[in-house]
Amino acid sequence: MLLTPAEIEDALRSLPGWSCDGKSLTRTYKFAGFPEAVAFVHRLVAPAEAQNHHPDIAISYNRVTVSLTTHDAGGLTAKDFALARAL
Repeated sequence: MLLTPAEIEDALRSLPGWSCDGKSLTRTYKFAGFPEAVAFVHRLVAPAEAQNHHPDIAISYNRVTVSLTTHDAGGLTAKDFALARAL
């Protein structure tokens, strides 16, 4: 079930560093270098698999951008915020 704009705004308050465009949650993490960035991506696998909810991930040298949306619902749901908190 899609969250309302008010629910999204309320949930976002508890997620420092995350931003929202109304359809997805996004956060960019910065690391010392490429190996650390890739190691972080590897650590995302367990929580994503445990929740059966998988982020879109972009790696650019020492930066990893994680985007969350519930594709089959067409926007943001509680699943997105649960995974963001786990990450």
